Amino acid sequence: MVAARITVNGKEAPISPAAPHTTTLDFLRERGLTGTKEGCAEGECGACSVLVARPGVNKPTDWVAVNACLVPAAALDGQEIITAEGLATAGEPGTPPTLHPVQEEMAVRGGSQCGYCTPGFICSMAAEYYRPDRCAHAEPADSTASTQSTDAEHGPNGFDLHALSGNLCRCTGYRPIRDAAFAVGTPTDEDRLARRREQSPPAPVATEYTQGDTTFLRPSTLAEVLQLLRERPDAAVVAGSTDWGVEVNIRSRRENCVIAVDRLPELRELRVESGHIEIGAALTLTEIERRLNGEVPLLAELFPQFASRLIRNSATLGGNLGTGSPIGDSPPVLLALEASVLLADADGEREVPLSDYFTGYRQSVRRPGELIRAVRVPLPLSPVVGFHKIAKRRFDDISSVAVAFALDIEDGIVRKARIGLGGVAATPIRSLVTEAALEGKPWATETVEAAARVLRGEGTPMSDHRASSLYRSAMLGQSLLKLYAQTTEAVSS
Repeated sequence: MVAARITVNGKEAPISPAAPHTTTLDFLRERGLTGTKEGCAEGECGACSVLVARPGVNKPTDWVAVNACLVPAAALDGQEIITAEGLATAGEPGTPPTLHPVQEEMAVRGGSQCGYCTPGFICSMAAEYYRPDRCAHAEPADSTASTQSTDAEHGPNGFDLHALSGNLCRCTGYRPIRDAAFAVGTPTDEDRLARRREQSPPAPVATEYTQGDTTFLRPSTLAEVLQLLRERPDAAVVAGSTDWGVEVNIRSRRENCVIAVDRLPELRELRVESGHIEIGAALTLTEIERRLNGEVPLLAELFPQFASRLIRNSATLGGNLGTGSPIGDSPPVLLALEASVLLADADGEREVPLSDYFTGYRQSVRRPGELIRAVRVPLPLSPVVGFHKIAKRRFDDISSVAVAFALDIEDGIVRKARIGLGGVAATPIRSLVTEAALEGKPWATETVEAAARVLRGEGTPMSDHRASSLYRSAMLGQSLLKLYAQTTEAVSS
């Protein structure tokens, strides 16, 4: 077994003697790369972001920004990362390095305030800078017009500000940061990181990293993982580590054995077939979003509201379902899509409708030794869809209530209704009573108002620091009225 190591800014660095749970953030800081900061240790502030070379969608390699505070260093064994210190180009001996274009724009436009968040912003901005399908828009003909595109969240250079949705500036320096983002150009032919995209990223390596009595394992095949889970059913299974990493940092969770499945080829397939779409459980949400490219409109509505781009660059559907959280954002959507999960163990595989998957608070039908291999969404899709997330912040927040709709409406009659709910019971649930109240009825004001009253009574919402039970119930009914208003407006226009 080759000693575990990571290529950091072009140089190999051994992971030892770090413990298997040591985060990439701590690993880097212990080696003097202190540009990577810890702000929240939960993946919400982005002060720790770094670039990782990952399989690309449009090119062999994409530079992907991730939260270094969540990803264990052992999970990057054999991989290649760039920190804020590695973006600049070294000069001749005795001369200072040449700033990266993103660093240059942040400097000249005053994008750095106290400076604590700046390296994280720069890494997230660099990932967007190198996004292959980023395209500039034509400049406005009117010289007095705004230099931004008509969408305030996309610059004339094609920069998507959502790339920075996981980065926080406590000095409220967002305007100059936005100005810097909208001012960066396109990579030149001499740009070494742009050229790096034309080569394949490092292949996943089999990892067996042990320090003391704890072990981090990355098997090469699904069969190996399933055999390990049979032998070690108590092992923690991690993919993007966006949930487990928080447990490690905030609750000091430690495991004797951790098994990483994020790079398993069998869990990273996306297939569109005649009767269904199959999505690998270890594909990140960003990869799913870009590969589907809007083919599943309800998922397309979900993705921008799921945490932040930094989190979506690591988080997976398998992980979101595996935690069994009643406030996860993907389960309501997948329930409305009538999805099922494919559960695999050493003896074989079974398909379970998602509506039968959850059995209690953070509990499911998944047996010890079983792993979520994929999510299957049946075709054809319902044409009328909507996802409403009620939260205190517009982005990067935990939902108080999440509601997903998928309706078939023909000749003004609701032929089929599927409604998924989150945040109103111990598990994500289907709104069966409201579905029945809609089906066979006209899609009209009277029907919708009556069904909204029914929807307000679904689930058993509780009061907590995010919302009261009365508020949650009210939002359920309001969400159906909102969907009706949106569909009516779309038809009339």
